[in-house]
Amino acid sequence: MTKKLIIVVVLGFLISACSMSLPEPVETATQVIDPTETFTATATEVPTDTATPKPSATPTLTPTPTLVYPEEGFGPTGFPDDVNPLTGLYVNDEEILQRRPVAVKVNIVPRNNRPPWGVSLADIVFDYYHNDGYTRLHAIYYGQDADLVGPIRSGRLPDGPLVQMFHSIFAYSGADWRINNRLLYSDFSERLVLEGQRSSCPPTAEDPMCREQPNRYDFLLGGTEQIHAYAALRGIDDSLQNLEGMRFQMQPPAAGKPAESVTTRYSIDNYNRWEYDTKSGRYLRFQDDLLLDQGQEEEFQPMTDRLTEEQVSAANVVVLLVPHSYFNRPPGEIIEINFTGSGPGYALRDGKAYEVIWNHPSADSVMFLTLSNGERYPFKPGNTWFQVTGQYTLVTNPENGNWRFQFQIP
Repeated sequence: MTKKLIIVVVLGFLISACSMSLPEPVETATQVIDPTETFTATATEVPTDTATPKPSATPTLTPTPTLVYPEEGFGPTGFPDDVNPLTGLYVNDEEILQRRPVAVKVNIVPRNNRPPWGVSLADIVFDYYHNDGYTRLHAIYYGQDADLVGPIRSGRLPDGPLVQMFHSIFAYSGADWRINNRLLYSDFSERLVLEGQRSSCPPTAEDPMCREQPNRYDFLLGGTEQIHAYAALRGIDDSLQNLEGMRFQMQPPAAGKPAESVTTRYSIDNYNRWEYDTKSGRYLRFQDDLLLDQGQEEEFQPMTDRLTEEQVSAANVVVLLVPHSYFNRPPGEIIEINFTGSGPGYALRDGKAYEVIWNHPSADSVMFLTLSNGERYPFKPGNTWFQVTGQYTLVTNPENGNWRFQFQIP
C-alpha cells in the first residue's frame, strides 16, 4: 500500500452488523492544537448579518430584505469567500469554509435509533439504499458544525464516491471486510475516521466519537468540530477544497409542476415523505412508522432532530434515478450505486417539481443538475436532501401534486 493510513483501530465493532479486519495503525507525528474551543448546535451559517435563532420546525433560511442577494444568484463557479458553495448561503466567518467538509454515516433504522442527532444542520444529505430493504444517511457538514451527529453506523460502497465527490473527511463505524478494504485502500484512506477507545460523550479532539448511554443500548455519536480537531492532531489534510459546481438562485425556474409532497418507498418497512410548508417555503420530513407486512396503509411520523428538537426540513429535495447493481446478492446483500456520468432526476423547491439531469463528470467533481435545455438548474439557497433511487424506479405524479417514487432493485 503506497498511501499511509491514518486511522484509529476500531474497538467494539460488535455494535455493527458488519465484520471487518484492519491493518495495524501507523503512528504519525502529532500536531498540538487547542481542543478546548467550544461551540453550539446553532448554525454558524446564516443568510443575514444578524445572529440566527435556534432552528425551528419552520426555519427561515432564505435571505431577508435586509440582505442584498444578487438576482443572478451564485455559482456554478466564482463563489465569494463568504458564500458556501454547497448551500449558496452567506456565512458569518469565512474561516469555516477554509477546511474540508465532514461526512458522517447516520442510521435511522430500527426505529429506536430515532430521532437522529444533528442531521438538520447538514448542508447536504444523501439518503440511499443500503441492504435488506433499508436506507442510511450520508450527511455532509461544511458551512456549520453540529455538537453531535448520529447514531453513526457502518459504511457501504457508495460512500466512497460521495467522499471523493465532496473531498470530505469521513466518519463511520466500520464495514463488511470487502467494503472496508475498498475504503482503506482508496486514495482518500487517510481521511477515514473510526472509533478509537470507547469513551463517553461529549466528544473530544482526541476521541471525536463517543458513546451515549454506554451502560444501556448505546449510540455512537460524533462532533463535527471535534472531527476537524482530530484531523489536525493526526496530520490529516483539512485544507480548502474546490467544491464548486452547484448553482443557487432565489427565483425558481419558470414552469415546473405542482409538488406538494414527495413519497419515496424503498420497502414495506422503509419509506419517507416530504411535505411542502408554504409558511417557511421548505419541505418537512416525515418517516415510516409501521411495518406494512399485512398490506396496511403507510403511516408516517414527523422526523425530528434530537439535537435541535425540531422537525427536519429542506430547502431542496432531489430524487435521483441512478443505476444500482449487486456486488453481492442476498443473503449478505451489498449494493453498488454508479454515480458516474449522468441520469434523470426530479428537483423540488418552492412547491414545484422540475425534471432534471444529474451530472457527475469526474470522480472529484461535485454533482450538479441541468434542465432539459442544458442550463444549470438553480438550487434554492439552503440545504439539500438527495433521495437516491434506482434507474428502474416507478415514478407517479397524480394531478394533485403528490409525487411518488417506488424504488426498484437493481
